[in-house]
Amino acid sequence: MERPCQGVTVTSFERFLTAISIILLLIVGCGASAVSADSSHARIVRLSVVQGDVRFARDVKGDPLADSNAGWEAAALNLPIRQGYVLATDNGRAVVEFENGAMAFLSENTVLEFYDLSSADGGFTTRLILRQGSAEFYVNPASGDYFSVTGGDFSVEAVSRTTFRMNNFDDGSSVNVLRGRLTALTKGKSTAVQKNQALSMKAGDPESVAVETAPAGDDFDQWVSAKIENFTTATASGSQYANSYDYSSGFGDLYAYGTWFPIAGYGNCWRPYGVGLGWSPFDFGSWYYDAGFGWSFLGGQPWGWLPYHYGGWLFRPGVGWVWTPSGSFGGGGIGRWRPVTGVWMRSAGGAVGLVPSHPLDVKGKTPLNLAVGLFAVTSRGVSNTLPLESSERWKVQKNPARDIMQNQLALAAAPARVARTMTASATAGARVTTGDGNSAIVYDRTERRFVNAENPQSAKQGIAGVRVAPEQSRSGSATSQVPAVSERVSGREGQREVVPSARSAAPARAAVPPPSVPRSVSTQRVFNESGGGGGGSRGGSNSASGSSSRATSASSSASSAAASSGSSSRASSSSSGSSGGGGRPH
Repeated sequence: MERPCQGVTVTSFERFLTAISIILLLIVGCGASAVSADSSHARIVRLSVVQGDVRFARDVKGDPLADSNAGWEAAALNLPIRQGYVLATDNGRAVVEFENGAMAFLSENTVLEFYDLSSADGGFTTRLILRQGSAEFYVNPASGDYFSVTGGDFSVEAVSRTTFRMNNFDDGSSVNVLRGRLTALTKGKSTAVQKNQALSMKAGDPESVAVETAPAGDDFDQWVSAKIENFTTATASGSQYANSYDYSSGFGDLYAYGTWFPIAGYGNCWRPYGVGLGWSPFDFGSWYYDAGFGWSFLGGQPWGWLPYHYGGWLFRPGVGWVWTPSGSFGGGGIGRWRPVTGVWMRSAGGAVGLVPSHPLDVKGKTPLNLAVGLFAVTSRGVSNTLPLESSERWKVQKNPARDIMQNQLALAAAPARVARTMTASATAGARVTTGDGNSAIVYDRTERRFVNAENPQSAKQGIAGVRVAPEQSRSGSATSQVPAVSERVSGREGQREVVPSARSAAPARAAVPPPSVPRSVSTQRVFNESGGGGGGSRGGSNSASGSSSRATSASSSASSAAASSGSSSRASSSSSGSSGGGGRPH
């Protein structure tokens, strides 16, 4: 009788411990949202395609189309995008790549706000607001990730591999699911939308929600489909050369525009096609300043993302400079995002130089590549190699000299609100729209896209004085919009001219605030971090230096709505002086 009693006692105790563990896990998960502001970290994503007129603004207050104080600039290829950025297209299109291969595609006359880009407890939070126009999204959230898009009167959440298109017009919004499934949230009510279905809702009328068969695709859908196919194919081919299981942005471009080969002690390294032995890694690009991460190098080539923000550089006699995915300063995998893969140097005479980072460099110490590559830095970029004379003393600098660096992106006019409405159609969610009597935007049924009736050729032209080359094959990237050196005026293109806006304003329509991260996602993150999710988180948790938390509303018009609905505000983690994003590699 004693042995059975002992067995029952042990079993009951084990069950008690298990129950206590589950309760504690749920308590921690429920409280995760409350402390997300303290544990979140900055993220940086990439503008990978710039086609035609694309512009951006930073840290806009409220509705970016109504903020007269917002400063707009012409966007360039490989622009780093952080939380608080707003991307707008006029007669152009754009593509943004996220860390794990998710993508956002902007059609013409579209405004997309990056409301929340943060990392907490090993999971990525992505909350976007489509202020106007049409955009398509290709997402593949991992365990603990959260991805939502808000447009007009409702938001959508995707928890698995999904491709969907959202349209936000003056009289209503719609979402069409091309692949996978998602959940639409309207006034506390959730509606499931499956593949080949479309959900539409009239502005300000929650009772008008309708789910019907999705309409046939148009030229924008076909353009996006080709981009996704090219991206996934090239990325799968390029990622095999690097040990980066959770970061994919940029590897497809390396596969398309260069070659990989092994180097003893460092594994596979990469070098672009068509460069000679004397090629400098920083031959083509420009400088860009952001208060969140400082001076950043904008690579002017389609492949100019990964080599200038991750990994390191090696110089091999008979070969020249090659890029290695191995992270510098002790970073695992491809390491953390950096504004530039270089070490700043300054001589006793005041000259400023940049040395390509070596994978074995130690932060604050003399760079290992100093003897083979010290390049002069000017206001126009990086120029010729500097001779390293024994009499000249060079010291490592933490930040570049402000007297040398100058922002090189052109200023741009703010995009005006475009008045567009959804026309009545037998098919729910149809994308045919018309402009109002004051708008220059009309729908060309022959071209199957929106055009400027006052200047039909403008859609085929780029920003004046800026190169806009045709899109590249395989990777789907476009060449840079960074002006040529010959076109620069004292390194400050922003003073040359302002990109005009040919749009007539339309009345603003208030948008609902983005949904807060569900407790189930926060609980999953804690579970992953504790090791219960099969390997834990996918990266480190070092926050950006100087990061702080702050709560802001989606817009001034949405503040009261957020309070009444109980939606939580975002947690911002980027601040002045930050050197890069934390969390998983990005």
